[in-house]
Parts: sequence; structure tokens; C-alpha cells
Amino acid sequence: MRLCVLASGSKGNSTYIESLQTKILIDIGMSCLYIEKTLDSIGVRPREINGIFITHTHSDHINGLRVFLKKYHTTLYITDKIYQELKLQMDIENYQIIDKEFTFNDIEIEIFKTSHDAEDSNGYIISSESSSIAYITDTGYINRKYHEKLKNKDYYIIESNHDVDLLMNGPYPYHLKQRILGDRGHLSNKACADYMSKFIGENTKGVILIHLSEQNNHKQIAYSTFSTMLQKNHKTIENIIISTQEEPTELIQI
Repeated sequence: MRLCVLASGSKGNSTYIESLQTKILIDIGMSCLYIEKTLDSIGVRPREINGIFITHTHSDHINGLRVFLKKYHTTLYITDKIYQELKLQMDIENYQIIDKEFTFNDIEIEIFKTSHDAEDSNGYIISSESSSIAYITDTGYINRKYHEKLKNKDYYIIESNHDVDLLMNGPYPYHLKQRILGDRGHLSNKACADYMSKFIGENTKGVILIHLSEQNNHKQIAYSTFSTMLQKNHKTIENIIISTQEEPTELIQI
């Protein structure tokens, strides 16, 4: 499989993943034009996308979805709760309701619940042949019942949203700080690093840290927190990549 985080941050999120037979997007939170240009930069035509998966319906994850669907009529794979929300905002011609796990062409997709202040919020484990990717974003914590299934994946795409000290000493109002820190908020750098210290295994080749806050985080702090925690827990990893808001990562071969 190959993957590329097209954009990630408070202004919009989208990730491209492909196997031998299948090309998908997770979230379209940037404009359709941005998605088109960024896909073109990695040699992918938008009409080649076989399916779109949505983590939840906050605007930074669906901003470009309506236009993309109208233009390309791509099949949307969503839970029933997310469908009920989206149909009030846009026309959805092609969709499939999904729950838990299913086979899509040559990939296996397993859904697990994340904890965020949305009607429904999901993470994904995507596997094809001998490769696996875990996609985890916008969650206040990761339920223990999913820990075992999240261990030892080849690649992790996981949010490292904020540094707690920067958040608490920053300009956000108190109620917003509490929302971000809460069980239905976002993972801090430390929480992300702590979970990954538990999940990383001998098969793990890399981690991409996503959804960094522009106000409450810095790439250097996220990287330092992550690498220090891994060293402390005697874990090693080949690649640690920090995603950015308006520039895609490289197209990564797993």
C-alpha cells in the first residue's frame, strides 16, 4: 500500500491511501480544488478514487465533500449516523452504510469508535495483503477495548493536536480549553506518544502525526515529545513524520 496525508490541521484534513486495486480518501476537509491539485501532484486523478470515508462531520473534515461528490459521483462509505447528518447538508447519490468491518475490493476496513464531540466519530484500520494502516484522529482518548487490535500496525496516522502547557497558557477561552482537554476533545502530544508507546510493534515502519493545532502546538514540540516518550519506553521506529496544513507529505510506500 501507499499513503499520503494531503492536508492536516484545524483548517482541513484529508488523507489518500491506495492498494493494488483500490484508491480511497479519508475525509475531504479542504476545498475540492485543493484536493484535485494535491492528488495531481502525486499522480492520481480524482476520478480514480474508488471510495471516500468520513471520520466525522465537523467542517474541517467535510468542507470539500459536497463539491467533490457533485463533480465526481464517488461512492461514500459512511455509518448511518453520519449519513443522517450529511444528507441534511448535501445531495448524496452514491453511498454505502458501513459498520464495524467489511471487504472493499482488495482491502479490509475495520471501523472503531473514537471519542469526539460529534454525533458519530470513527477511526479506521485498513489492511491489504501483508500491510496495515491505523487512522486515528479527533478523539479525547482511545478506548481500552480497541488497544489490542491497534497494536503492531505497519503505519499509524494519529493526531498529536496540542501541547498542554501551550494550550493552558494560550489565548483560547476557558470553556474551549476544557473542550479540547476533555474525553471528547483531542489527543495531546503526550497522550499520542503514550498510546503509540503501547501500540508500536516489530512490524511498525512509521508514524505520521496529524491535526497539529496552529495555536497550541509546534512541530518541534510534537516531535520532541513523541521521540522522547518512545525512547523512555524502549521503542524504536524508522520514520516519524509531522504533517502540515497546506502541504502534503511524500507518497509513502509501506
